[in-house]
Amino acid sequence: MRHILTALLFATVVHAQQPAAPKPKAYTDPAQTDEDFTIQGEYVGEIDGKTYGVQIWAQGGGKFEAVSRPGGLPGAGWDGDRATITRVSGARAAGEKSAVFATPDGSIKAEVNGANILVNNADGVKVMELNRMNRTSPTLGAQPPENAVVLFDGKGVNRFPKSRVDEPTGALMEGITSEDTFGDCSLHVEFFLPYMPDARGQGRGNSGLYLQGRYEVQMLDSFALDGKDNECGGLYKIAEPKVNMCLPPLTWQTYDVDFTAAKYDAEGKKTANAKISVKHNGVVIHENQELPGTTASAPNKEANTAGPIYLQNHGNPVRYRNIWVVRK
Repeated sequence: MRHILTALLFATVVHAQQPAAPKPKAYTDPAQTDEDFTIQGEYVGEIDGKTYGVQIWAQGGGKFEAVSRPGGLPGAGWDGDRATITRVSGARAAGEKSAVFATPDGSIKAEVNGANILVNNADGVKVMELNRMNRTSPTLGAQPPENAVVLFDGKGVNRFPKSRVDEPTGALMEGITSEDTFGDCSLHVEFFLPYMPDARGQGRGNSGLYLQGRYEVQMLDSFALDGKDNECGGLYKIAEPKVNMCLPPLTWQTYDVDFTAAKYDAEGKKTANAKISVKHNGVVIHENQELPGTTASAPNKEANTAGPIYLQNHGNPVRYRNIWVVRK
């Protein structure tokens, strides 16, 4: 028994002394990334008169996944039918500038160099070529109307107390709450997600936009993923976006939101849920979606009061700019 107890004690001590796993590296400068960053991105091409869109996302260590959609890219040709999506793994050998993808049966082999995708059949004959697309949101840089409350413009207006500004970019850093509060309103915000190829799930460029400090529209690097309710554009445990419009990390993206606050009677009883419509990079992802209650991690409880704009700190370097709100 003594030997067993000694062994258990030794194992406990050794386990306790194990160093914590290093936190995945977060890149915030497109000019200073890894060798995989230039391969990751969006590509479009045609074969037999049919358009295909491909998104390639980096998984760290030279590994990738290519996500193909008939018709084009999300929000630009693809009809939203998830059953038509195909996913193929690929890799970049050490020292190589291209990544190679192959179907399980070997009938198709593709080489991606960051500028295009060359697709060959099993005999090495070229089947098609897809060229890189660098999309930007059509509402990027949208100017506030005269009746807007400008919360941050990068030119001297900053209505987020205790906020921090990232000096290289002049953008706001995560974990901030507006001094102004709002009820029914429309909002514009631009955000910039870090490149974290070794991270997964909620650890990959996580933040969130909270209306009234109560209802979250998730911010996350979910480029090329399924588009779930806990991914970019999702309303956590309430509704997934109609389409995953997340662009590759280190790209400025936009949310344009119409928000209707919950309604209460004279006794303070809620008579109508809050509602929200959201455009992500110019594409509608939620339309008059009811919010039956606050979302997870909301700093404020539901109440018959206005509330602030809160941009969450989830431990990742997410940046924000051009934030303004129009009261209704």
